[in-house]
Amino acid sequence: MKNRNRLVIVFTIGLLVSNGYAQNSQPSSKVTAKTADLTLLPKTNGTGGWQTVLANTIKTANQKDLFINASFEVGLFTQTLSSSKNNQSDTSTATANVQVQVLLDGKVVQPGQVVFGRRTQTLTATLEGAIAGCLSLVTNADGSVSIVVDQTCVTPETIELILDSMDASSFSFVAVDVPQGVHTVSVQARIDTTGSAQTGSWSAFGTVGKGTVTVESVRLIKDPNVVLEVD
Repeated sequence: MKNRNRLVIVFTIGLLVSNGYAQNSQPSSKVTAKTADLTLLPKTNGTGGWQTVLANTIKTANQKDLFINASFEVGLFTQTLSSSKNNQSDTSTATANVQVQVLLDGKVVQPGQVVFGRRTQTLTATLEGAIAGCLSLVTNADGSVSIVVDQTCVTPETIELILDSMDASSFSFVAVDVPQGVHTVSVQARIDTTGSAQTGSWSAFGTVGKGTVTVESVRLIKDPNVVLEVD
């Protein structure tokens, strides 16, 4: 009788431990999502490194595939100014670029880096320049009068172009043959701006606004027979 009581007590404790572990572990799920209603990356110029803007975890059962969809507001700002005189051409260029990639447990998910927004703005001007105050009257040998422009006095004329835009972009990433377990999905963004100018100027910025990432656990068809016809 004493041995039976001991067995019952041990079995009851085992159930309690098992139930406690089940409550603390993350259950398997088919879909998970994370959203942000604020600016994830402020207006930035230069070449920056990858920044994690959204991340979430999902537990997969058996060997699954993951559909990962990332959507963001992407802002681009480009400014170019051309300064020219004496009919000399002047060119200024500005480029703003926002890239996004997805990591699964720290490894890049196919198809890799994706451009969510890019703009290259080029402005070229050929101007005579401002000649007010640079004119003088010169009497020629034959008595005629000519108007002469002092080239060193001419000041450049300028033309400036500014574009500022915000658009929403989305792209789907696919991770295949994901093993069973809890996995971390991270979405990263990077801003890259470049430009050049002669006698003018340029500036460029990129920003990432609100965003959403959804992760869906699916089972894809393996080696599908897809026929692609190109005219």
